[in-house]
Amino acid sequence: MIPFSKKWRKTRRQRKKFLKRLTPITQFAPEDVFIVGYPKSGNTWFQDLITAVVYGVHPVFAPPALAQALVPDIHKQPYYRRFSTPMFFKSHFRPRPEYRRVVYLMRDGRDVLVSLYHYENAMRRPADLAQWVCNGHPSYGKWHTHINAWLSNPHGAEMIVIKYEDLKHNAAKELQRFCSFAGVKRDASFLETMVRETEFEKMQQRELQSGSGMRSFPRDKLFRRRGIVGSYKDEMPPAVLEEFMVDAGDTLKQFGYA
Repeated sequence: MIPFSKKWRKTRRQRKKFLKRLTPITQFAPEDVFIVGYPKSGNTWFQDLITAVVYGVHPVFAPPALAQALVPDIHKQPYYRRFSTPMFFKSHFRPRPEYRRVVYLMRDGRDVLVSLYHYENAMRRPADLAQWVCNGHPSYGKWHTHINAWLSNPHGAEMIVIKYEDLKHNAAKELQRFCSFAGVKRDASFLETMVRETEFEKMQQRELQSGSGMRSFPRDKLFRRRGIVGSYKDEMPPAVLEEFMVDAGDTLKQFGYA
């Protein structure tokens, strides 16, 4: 039997050797692309799409852990492995100077808030829609201020905007825009195949079989819960909806949501 002290030193050496092959999640290349959006704006779906479209991994053979490795979530891991340049990252942050190339994901704020509400409840964290409308989410602020902060583009990032609703309507067309932006060449039939294989219902079924891929997320809940356009209509209390329209109505109208 190896003495504990020698075993600990060996494990520590192995860990240090492993970490040398990784990059801190705060270090990026100028060519890297950041998939940014307020939470529940289709961020995880787009992570799956990039895994399929950029890296050519068929969704049937792409467990959530692989998507996390290929398209690292800025908020979930301290290190990542650089497989190529550019790398693609998922983030909910507001504008940062190091984010030079950005795909901004936008979704109707009413659907966003009810989806985020169910997520926070599943995580057993305090969730109060009325408070979020008045004061903003404690971690992410208000939906419309997040959008307006990014679209003012204070650091002059190269950026395109993709709406969740347009992805639901014609994902292949939006992926062509993404590919042009990212410098990725894929033919239309390939994109259409990957779109079919990442449809919400199929990804939800895979989650039921393999889990969400997030250790902290309860196994008895669905991360991919509903995924429809207009879910707020039967989920957002009328008084909260009225207050949200007063607070964020201008932004909703600006982008065709109201």
